[in-house]
Amino acid sequence: MILALSFGALGVTPESTQQAVGYPSLFLLIVLGALVPVVPTGALVSSAAVVAVHQTAPLSLLMVFGVSALAAFLGDIALYWLGRRGMRSKNGSRWLAAIRDRAPEDRLAQAQAKLADHGVLVLVLSRLVPAGRIPVMLACLMAKMPLREFARGDAPACLAWALTYQLIGILGGSLFKEPWEGVVVAVALTVLISAGPAVWRKVRRTAS
Repeated sequence: MILALSFGALGVTPESTQQAVGYPSLFLLIVLGALVPVVPTGALVSSAAVVAVHQTAPLSLLMVFGVSALAAFLGDIALYWLGRRGMRSKNGSRWLAAIRDRAPEDRLAQAQAKLADHGVLVLVLSRLVPAGRIPVMLACLMAKMPLREFARGDAPACLAWALTYQLIGILGGSLFKEPWEGVVVAVALTVLISAGPAVWRKVRRTAS
């Protein structure tokens, strides 16, 4: 996906090849990023949207949106299912342990309080809050929320997430004539949005 976007942004790869390679790669990387959050999935969506803005195919942006939202939803559902299996297991599971490791106690407490007050609606905003997805998911697991109920809240969350990061990409792609410039701006914005809150919390802890 990265190579396809890079070559596409430089105009090296034909548009049909970009689409044939880009969409499946985008799907797989977002699913992987949902399961193991080491892939900057928001940046991928924004970068793909930048490239789509500069393509001639009329449905390019719609395809990026659909592929991104579906991949995020399936990745979340898979991770939640694995987490539920870990909750039911006497010895837990590495997936459940990984979820717990990525949910700081303060964020988990906030997520549990919001889940108790607002129910499944908390899921709708969980993907839009930086580092908010995992604490909310763990809170749902600890509350023994059924998979079907989780899916009802996660579906609009994934749609809103895909739309938000696609709009960042559309903005970056519209501001610059060259696609690669828009990709750089979109990636920088998404990394700043994702990393900003964590850096701020670390600075506050250090200062105190």
